[in-house]
Amino acid sequence: MLLIYFQRHKNTFSHMTQANDLSLKTKWGQFGTLITVFFFWGFVAASNDILIPVFKKAFDLSQGQSQLVSVAFYVAYTVGSLIYAGISKGMGIDILNKIGYKNGIALGLVISAAGTLLFYPAANTGSFALMLSGLFIVGLGFSLQQIAANPLAIVMGDPKTGSQRLTMAGGVNNFGTTIGPLLVSFAIFGSVASANTEADIESVKIPYLILGLAFLLVAVFFKFSSVPNKIDLDAVAEEEASEDASKVLHKKSALQYPQLVLGMIAIFVYVGVEVATASNLPEYLEKQLGVPTQKIAPYISLYWASLMIGRWTGAVGAFDVSKGAKQILSFVMPYLAFAVFLLVNAIANHEISQFYIYAVIIAVMIVFDLLSKGNPVRMLLLFSLAGIASLLTGMFTSGITSAYAFTSVGLFCSTLWPCIFTIAVAGLGKNTNQGSSLLIMMIMGGGIVSWLQGLLADKMGIQFSYIAGVVCFAYLAFYAIRAKPLLKAQGIDFDKLQSGGTH
Repeated sequence: MLLIYFQRHKNTFSHMTQANDLSLKTKWGQFGTLITVFFFWGFVAASNDILIPVFKKAFDLSQGQSQLVSVAFYVAYTVGSLIYAGISKGMGIDILNKIGYKNGIALGLVISAAGTLLFYPAANTGSFALMLSGLFIVGLGFSLQQIAANPLAIVMGDPKTGSQRLTMAGGVNNFGTTIGPLLVSFAIFGSVASANTEADIESVKIPYLILGLAFLLVAVFFKFSSVPNKIDLDAVAEEEASEDASKVLHKKSALQYPQLVLGMIAIFVYVGVEVATASNLPEYLEKQLGVPTQKIAPYISLYWASLMIGRWTGAVGAFDVSKGAKQILSFVMPYLAFAVFLLVNAIANHEISQFYIYAVIIAVMIVFDLLSKGNPVRMLLLFSLAGIASLLTGMFTSGITSAYAFTSVGLFCSTLWPCIFTIAVAGLGKNTNQGSSLLIMMIMGGGIVSWLQGLLADKMGIQFSYIAGVVCFAYLAFYAIRAKPLLKAQGIDFDKLQSGGTH
């Protein structure tokens, strides 16, 4: 949540003493502990894409009804944020400052573990509503973990590289999204060679009970770890991101800044297209390509691995290496992430040769990344246009070409969160934290857009339901075009400012 705050104060930090510079080195031990929760968020989010077709068959649902899985999970983030804000306001103090950031993460893990317990009675009674309730509670726990973990990732070292650490944590999150579908699919259907093709709801409860146990163990681990419980922000001096201080807009509320209001819609549709593309992909693969439910995991894994590919590239800046080495890593990291995807699928005994051609699409992403030159406005526009092209290609082609076109949406979504976040809170000054909270609440778009696309699929067929994603990307392109003059009027020009980690 504090990503942009620290980016905008990097000049202050650059003037610290050498002793302080040494103390600002990334605390890799603490950071390594912290990113375990990022892994869990990704693991569960991507695993939902396996649960959707399973629940659809087991409970005889329409495509729209099956997307309630996404609604329950992602709306929980918004509800959790509202509960957090309400309790904090009622107590007159930020609740994490009261109970501690480390304790907040541990509490969030316990809440998520309680949600997984509901899978057992839900499976025994065949209750879809109880399954959704379990996912909703898991999401509530994740929302508290997100609120605490994101600022911790920023402060575990030099704030100048905080955004790269957050991007690196996002890469770990996407490692979870890459292997989550594979492990959950194996737990439900068994090995690839198994003849089991039935969506047995009973087979869901044990994997999620094990997941709940893992949540509890990590909660205990966190409680006794060296991860800091308090964050001291008072030491950070206030400094506006505007090149021309006379143009800074000093407003009472974050909602009075047009870049934020438009950015809230942008976060809603961005998370929406990212989640909806994946959650409706199993239905597309089954209906259009004839891929049975028990064999969709590699494709879901590829989609989420695509986000990992982009985010591993963006994490390069967090490493203490020379500029030349970073340039080399910018080409190496995407293909290293792709190699991880191939490896985990090979271990799972999936045929991986069919995915080799995807390396060409990754090269396209790298070219777009280079063309953006680290400017978040330009990157948002280029990647949004690429996302539109990918979806239209998927809608008007067939076979494996269309499947790869849809999965490549993950590549072009990979860096959009920090781009939108950077643009939306630029120039907000003292209203930055309020603006950040409002943006995080819009994560619910992941559930709402998935559900709307599901309804479209019931009316016009699954392939052309992806028009929902085209509309989302079109808005993001509009936001990029509109944001530039809005920000320039406030003296903010990203071509002049140093890039702070949007890559």
